[in-house]
Amino acid sequence: MTSSKGAGQQEKNSVMKKGKSSKSWREKLEKKMEPKIVQVPDGWAARIGHGRMLVPSPMLVDNTIREIPEAKLATVNTIREKMAHDFNADLACPLTTGIFLNIAANVAEEDKQHHKKHITPYWRVVKEDGSLNTKYPGGADQQAKYLKGEGLTIKVKEKKDKLYVKDFENYLYTFG
Repeated sequence: MTSSKGAGQQEKNSVMKKGKSSKSWREKLEKKMEPKIVQVPDGWAARIGHGRMLVPSPMLVDNTIREIPEAKLATVNTIREKMAHDFNADLACPLTTGIFLNIAANVAEEDKQHHKKHITPYWRVVKEDGSLNTKYPGGADQQAKYLKGEGLTIKVKEKKDKLYVKDFENYLYTFG
């Protein structure tokens, strides 16, 4: 697929670079951290609601993504809902889930560069409207390449000039 300049072309086809003194992506993923339940902070409650909020670990997010089968999709919200359900929480933290999804994606690309066979299929996680994530390693174009390799059709939304999965609702995975 040849996409227009705004539909992911501006992204580099490499793993996000880490700072000189920062931890590696793998160290961030495997950080000793247990998921925990907290009350939704008052400052967030107006946006996301009140209740018990799961703060996932990076490995929990990674393992949840690994459950998505080939040629199936999940949204960030369905991943959050699945994790919250598994921990009997009302919701999962949107901020840490997004951060840990990014970490899982970068580890997967590093693993791919090291010819590992079983990498986390982060490209199967799309936005709520079926659009592709320009913040993933390689941008939306790389995600499109992986998804097309699994048989999904990628289109460009002309008005918004972004890539999305055609009829993505038909490919959404229902977590067990």
